[in-house]
Amino acid sequence: MVRMDTPDAVMARIAQGQELAVAGDRECARRIFEKVWDALAGPGEDTPDPLHVVTLAHYMADVQTDPAEELRWDLRALAAADSLTDERAQEHHSSLQVAGFYPSLHLNVAASHHALGQSSEARHHLDRAAQSCEHLAEDGYGRMIRGAVERLRAELDAATVGPWGQSECRAQHR
Repeated sequence: MVRMDTPDAVMARIAQGQELAVAGDRECARRIFEKVWDALAGPGEDTPDPLHVVTLAHYMADVQTDPAEELRWDLRALAAADSLTDERAQEHHSSLQVAGFYPSLHLNVAASHHALGQSSEARHHLDRAAQSCEHLAEDGYGRMIRGAVERLRAELDAATVGPWGQSECRAQHR
């Protein structure tokens, strides 16, 4: 469950959906997230709160079955983070800093690009994720994200190595 310093019905509803996703009910989670998104982005609504958008889009990406849709939601989360302030994030939880969002957001964008076979874009976002890891604490979450960055880097590197251990690009030019 997401701990909240102040009550926020939207974040509470997103947390309910995320709990379902973690429990394996991705379809029900997706339906909850869709309803929240419709309420946030509906006609006549003000500009949605960037904290709501980044959180919802981040979790919505994880329950997609189509890699292109996953990338679309990942990019939406990344864009929303660019307009989020530390002050707004800390209204939700006093420990949050926007800089700490970027390693995970860029990692997810990189993984989505990789799933779509877009190696150059994947490497670009993976490099951004690695660079922004300096903003993570040396705790379980920080280790998890750093480890995931290294695993994806190894996966991308392995995908470019030919049968004789050479980069496919170098092998083609010999």
